[in-house]
Amino acid sequence: MDPKFKPVARTEGLVVQEMPDEVLVYDMKSNEAHCLNTTAAFIWQSCSGSNSVADIERMLATKNNAAIDVDLVRLGIDELSTRGLISNPAPTSGLNRREVLKRIGLASVIAVPVVASLVTPKSAMAATSCACVNPGDCLPQTSCPSTTNCNAGGKCAP
Repeated sequence: MDPKFKPVARTEGLVVQEMPDEVLVYDMKSNEAHCLNTTAAFIWQSCSGSNSVADIERMLATKNNAAIDVDLVRLGIDELSTRGLISNPAPTSGLNRREVLKRIGLASVIAVPVVASLVTPKSAMAATSCACVNPGDCLPQTSCPSTTNCNAGGKCAP
């Protein structure tokens, strides 16, 4: 990863809920939910476009009052980029979690960035399509705004 690289956290199309020990991020575009632990959340929130990876490392070290290996931050940025949460992703650093853990040792395991993701099921309303070709198509779709009018946009609606 280029030392001058300044990652930018993606904010569009996301619903963010901050919790005491984690940040929940729902991506409306991919229909995925991401749970960021404290370290991953800090890294993501620090990706303002004005902070380099080294800057984020220093800020994380100050926050935790402990030395932080820069590879920990790189790993976090890779995890966030892989999940589409960085809007200007750099090529991945090629780090894997196992190698980073071996290098930094068990003392820093608590600080390892973790992003847990899952694809969320669509709601029953979202699963029902209000698309139509003719007015008869709207009759069985009772959740649509109209059950009799197939408008010019191809939707069962007024």
